[in-house]
Amino acid sequence: MRYVKWTLIALIVLFVGGFFHYTLPQHDIVRIVNTYQERQDISGWTSIFWQGSDNGTATMQSRDVQFIQAVRPSGKSIVYRNEDTGWGWPPYFKFDTANLATEASDAISTKDTPEWVSVTHYGWRSQVLSIFPNAVAIKPVSGPDATIIPWANIIILTFIAVVLITIYRMWQQFRERTIEPLVDDVEDVLELADEKRDNAVDKVKRWFRR
Repeated sequence: MRYVKWTLIALIVLFVGGFFHYTLPQHDIVRIVNTYQERQDISGWTSIFWQGSDNGTATMQSRDVQFIQAVRPSGKSIVYRNEDTGWGWPPYFKFDTANLATEASDAISTKDTPEWVSVTHYGWRSQVLSIFPNAVAIKPVSGPDATIIPWANIIILTFIAVVLITIYRMWQQFRERTIEPLVDDVEDVLELADEKRDNAVDKVKRWFRR
């Protein structure tokens, strides 16, 4: 049972951690090298990593998607998709895909004269599953060593931690004030019932002895 318990806890932590890692904004310092539009056939379970048809796209199975190609300071390439999130999940309320595509095109630079930008995005990149992180904002930075403080993540995670701690404290107080006294009362009743039963048994035994 102990292994089952810790396995369930590990799965829950992995699921919650993966959810927040996918959903919360991340910041990449990159050099944009190209933007393009490509037809994508989206089907199967991996469609959960793409925006739905209610966010401005014509169909869910096949549509044109804008992409941003970039290079990290290490020389490793990264490709972002550029899709509106609309009013759906995650709640970035992004409606400026065209504007972001223009900003990305304007930020294109070469290796000889690089212009570094911070790309704010969410999601994962997987070549096997053909999924891409979704870029939501582009901001110029001073260089490849620029530091971006994730204030949004800090605020969101702090708020969630405060809420969880508050719920835990409320549960502790509820248990101390309501559940534990009730359990004590039940135990007292059971003990009293046991005493009465023992007294009744003793009386029967004395009767038979007489």
